[in-house]
Amino acid sequence: MKKKTATAARSRPVDIVQVLRDGISSHAIPPGSKLQEAKLAKDFAVSRTRIREALTELELRGLIKRVPNRGAEVARLDLTQVFEIYDAREALEGMCVRLATQKAPRETWQEWVEQLREGGPLEKLIDKGDVESYFLHYERLRRRIIEAAENPVLAGMLDSILEKTRVIMRRVQILPGRAATGLKEHRAFVTAMRAGDAERAEQLRRENIRSAIRTLKRFQSFIL
Repeated sequence: MKKKTATAARSRPVDIVQVLRDGISSHAIPPGSKLQEAKLAKDFAVSRTRIREALTELELRGLIKRVPNRGAEVARLDLTQVFEIYDAREALEGMCVRLATQKAPRETWQEWVEQLREGGPLEKLIDKGDVESYFLHYERLRRRIIEAAENPVLAGMLDSILEKTRVIMRRVQILPGRAATGLKEHRAFVTAMRAGDAERAEQLRRENIRSAIRTLKRFQSFIL
């Protein structure tokens, strides 16, 4: 596996950034972890110059910070940052849903109406307590909406925000009652998308994220 990663990194330098981004956003590389140039260069079988370039890109994204005399380490999010990011998500993801509803044919969303319906596949996952599988389906829906919005600037902004909060989003999903509530809220805005009601879909998506913020604030000591 390591050889495959290193080979990909040699042929496409951006892969180094992507592998580290994925590790940071999933908490496989947790906040506060030190990223040592020499070790990373050995792991990826590339020069330290290439590693420095990758770390610079991660720093620009706000995923790591450079500490004098200590090197690079994965940045920590504080409460203020988390709530600011969720406020930005509300606006951006609401806009994304509106654009996707306006641009994509209505039947695009029928698959998700079926997935989210009462007694449907996603409700069964929650009933079984398989919140991780539910979250993965939710991520698929989000990606589909972003693609359908056809706005690269918006997609880039969401990409930068979400890689910082993916772990927190997962933790919110496992809080008492949150997954079931989220399912109902997702069902509502997707139903509006299927009906072609862009303004209603945006309103419901924004309320969905505000609801998540309220849950986050209530259980913030558990989440962070």
